[in-house]
Amino acid sequence: MKWSLAVRVVTLHPSPPVLAPNSSSASLSPSMFWGSYRPQVYFGMKTRSPGSVVTGLMWLSQSSSPPSLRHTCEQGDGLAQYGWLMHDGENFGVQEIRDQGFTLTTEFAKRPGGDHGGDWSWRIKATPQESSPPGQLISLLFYVATDGQGTLTPHVEGKGHLTHVTGMSEELGTFTVHFPKAEAGGGHISYNYLNATCPGLHTLTDVVRNSLRDHFTHPTSGGSHNKRRYFGLDRYQAPGPPASHSQLLVHQITLYLPFQAEVLFESGTNYDRPDHLSGHSLSMALEGHRERMADRFTRVFRLGEKGFTPEQIAFAQAALSNMLGGMGYFYGSSMVQSPHNPEPVFYPAAPLYTAVPSRSFFPRGFLWDEGFHLLLIARWKPTLAWQSLAHWLDLMNADGWIPREQILGPEARSKVPDEFVIQKSENANPPTLFLALRQLLGSREAIGEGLQFLQRSWPRLKTWYDWYNATQAGPLPHTYRWRGRDKDTQQFLNPKTLTSGLDDYPRASHPSEDERHVDLRCWMALASEVMADMAEILGEDGQLYRDAHKILTDNSLLDRHHWSERLGAYADYGNHTQSTALEWVRPRAAPGQDPRTVPPPQLIRMVKKPPRLQYVSSLGYISLFPFLLQVLNPDAAHLGRLLDHIRDSDKLWTPFGIRSLSKSSPFYLQRNTEHDAPYWRGPIWINMNYLAARALYMYSQKEGPHRDRLVGLYRELRQNLVSNLYRQYKETGFLWEQYNDHTGRGQGCYPFTGWSALGVLVMAEEY
Repeated sequence: MKWSLAVRVVTLHPSPPVLAPNSSSASLSPSMFWGSYRPQVYFGMKTRSPGSVVTGLMWLSQSSSPPSLRHTCEQGDGLAQYGWLMHDGENFGVQEIRDQGFTLTTEFAKRPGGDHGGDWSWRIKATPQESSPPGQLISLLFYVATDGQGTLTPHVEGKGHLTHVTGMSEELGTFTVHFPKAEAGGGHISYNYLNATCPGLHTLTDVVRNSLRDHFTHPTSGGSHNKRRYFGLDRYQAPGPPASHSQLLVHQITLYLPFQAEVLFESGTNYDRPDHLSGHSLSMALEGHRERMADRFTRVFRLGEKGFTPEQIAFAQAALSNMLGGMGYFYGSSMVQSPHNPEPVFYPAAPLYTAVPSRSFFPRGFLWDEGFHLLLIARWKPTLAWQSLAHWLDLMNADGWIPREQILGPEARSKVPDEFVIQKSENANPPTLFLALRQLLGSREAIGEGLQFLQRSWPRLKTWYDWYNATQAGPLPHTYRWRGRDKDTQQFLNPKTLTSGLDDYPRASHPSEDERHVDLRCWMALASEVMADMAEILGEDGQLYRDAHKILTDNSLLDRHHWSERLGAYADYGNHTQSTALEWVRPRAAPGQDPRTVPPPQLIRMVKKPPRLQYVSSLGYISLFPFLLQVLNPDAAHLGRLLDHIRDSDKLWTPFGIRSLSKSSPFYLQRNTEHDAPYWRGPIWINMNYLAARALYMYSQKEGPHRDRLVGLYRELRQNLVSNLYRQYKETGFLWEQYNDHTGRGQGCYPFTGWSALGVLVMAEEY
């Protein structure tokens, strides 16, 4: 029995997978086989297959000392701006990267043909910025690398000019990567190349950086006799025994600004190629893709009809493009821990096609984020949403659990602190995939496309729904409680609830089994409704879900379990006291102890008044969940009071959106530990504001005593959100993780074109 329980956590769901094992292959999905599925790098491409051959771009400015090698997206690089201006999620993309003194424009386009996913071409334009000094010497480094399988053969002219690479792999067959001569406005081009092996793709940056030497020279504008030293690729010497996992070939060109370079990938089975996708042919292909995307964007979102300027429409198009361009394909095993395993174990290796919240800080899959991501992706192209949903559901184990954070493969793991790598099997995450499903079910076109998906996913969705009811049930019937709260009540001002997605939002001060969490109850009301609708479409018996939805949307029962008259809002319930504070405690030396061995002072939570079972009096996003997820009836007795709180600038309202926690809360903008800044304790989050705008819009369409007020609040909130998102993007070049509730300025990590891109749907009023 112990062995059976221990292996069950890593036993996948017994039903047939939603996606066939080869569904992402070149034979079944040729147009999607290649893509920019490496969101963690500034520019790179790979295939949707395990062990893919990968390609990418690195660069460095020879004018800075020491030169900084750019490759993976890092906030510490200090780039003024980077991101996709256009990306249709399938065929092409145009990205602008503003570095210090120069701008790189990266473009790619794909061409179908043959049996292995067709061809693609890159174009990189490098131009000086107006304020930058002349004579900037830049190096571009294009690389091709294997990930455990496949062979690469370099073809070199002269001392270091890598003209092309021929290769072969199981998924690609034979192929060639060409490096045509760059169009150099500054004259001479210097060439270097590297042929090395390395332990894996996560070490590519280090291998290249450690191969650079500054003993190379490049002619200056004064003539060939005047030389300038530059950092170029030299032989790589591995620290230890030779690595053999990945083969790496790098082509370096060094030249003065401005210039333009291309890279061509050509499949060996594309026999009907009319010409090389280069020069004029590439320009025409890119122009055609731009026109088609602009036309489709106009039809889908109709922003011009809603009065937005061309500049604002370009911003919205960039936000959508960054969401689509941020979709990655990952393969690997999660590290998971169940109560029945003494040590963490590896989950079965699997693929995941998903959007990511942030290319720099969170370049991996998050379960609750993806439900929000897919709201926008599904509006653009339902096929992409169905595929992502299927990949996520195919990660489900036999119990119905899906690891909430997907850290698949060494590249992904290299970006994650150790304490967040292990996923615990008793921990849930908001089932936001039901948000995306509800939207898809509302479109006849999307249902027709996804009917087979619905049929194959039904057994998994039933198990997932049952898993929430079995593992996250609360102390009373029809109540729910998040598992996985922090148990160290001394360390935190208020123990976090990472599993809820609203990490440090104040819950009951002393975690216990008596808690009732209103947000999880509302998520389950949504899940019940969607399951009932799916059952009806599929001809299944959905009465169980209809009954659950009726109970979970019973406003009188909701009030009985979660209405706090003292707070005047809905609230969690648990063992709680407001009288807590963080205080410095200096340990005293024991008699005879050397004072130098006494531990340093610690910031410890002090409880000034003992806790008791009561409602948690923290007004904020949690209080609004029955409204945000539209559990309340339009004529609900408490709807008016919630609208009062929303519009009160001393509580939740700001000129930039609805803040996460009321200014009246003792936890407002309070640190949770010495090093743990406030996160969901005041700042404005776009996913919750999207839900608020959607709820105001939906309720304003229904008869009720507050209809006129709802219309006004909706218009005002929409204006505030859109104006601030656009203003911050124009000022900083990025969408942000969250926004300051006093100034509206973006803060947290950037670029954050995960759920912050939902501003596009608010602009379009697509709910």
